Amino acid sequence: MNTETFCRVFSQATNDYHLTDHVDAPLKNPYAEGTFEAILYHKNWIDAVQWHLEDIIRNPAIDPIEALAIKRRIDASNQDRTDMVEMIDSYYLQRYRDVKHQSGATINTESPAWAIDRLSILILKIYHMEEQVNRHDADAEHIAKCQNKLDVLKEQRQDLTTAIDQLLEDFAAGRKYMKVYRQMKMYNDPALNPVLYKGEQ
Repeated sequence: MNTETFCRVFSQATNDYHLTDHVDAPLKNPYAEGTFEAILYHKNWIDAVQWHLEDIIRNPAIDPIEALAIKRRIDASNQDRTDMVEMIDSYYLQRYRDVKHQSGATINTESPAWAIDRLSILILKIYHMEEQVNRHDADAEHIAKCQNKLDVLKEQRQDLTTAIDQLLEDFAAGRKYMKVYRQMKMYNDPALNPVLYKGEQ
């Protein structure tokens, strides 16, 4: 499985989300539970919902109580996103567990899943920049600026997919080895966030 599959599933999830374009739309994953495609689809859905929550919370006229509720929802979404990334990394740890490392094998600066996470966000950026390019209520200058940005985003997608495919090939060949550090986020943990544990005293 390579980045062609990743892009296809991410684009499918992004397009499916925008059929309703609502942060409370139910997830209807078309892939069988437990499959890698199902994980990718769910991952991008989380990202799409969070993208739009981030838009909503930036409304200057938003009610402060609603804004706080959305901020907490974004925090929860970030945790879900991290959990999903770690699930993807667990898949790759299992996949390459029996690969014999070559002499001089090196470690990468980020795990496969965090690179795949960036690809998911990039697919969303491309979708929304294409929306801007196709706006009928925007002037020519806006369209031109957005087209230039879209061209850069598509170049980034090409570079990122190439890099991810090369990284996975390096893992399979033993030229690189996987070592995953869990994120250990502290702000959601009542035992680690001082505001939470001191508040309980």
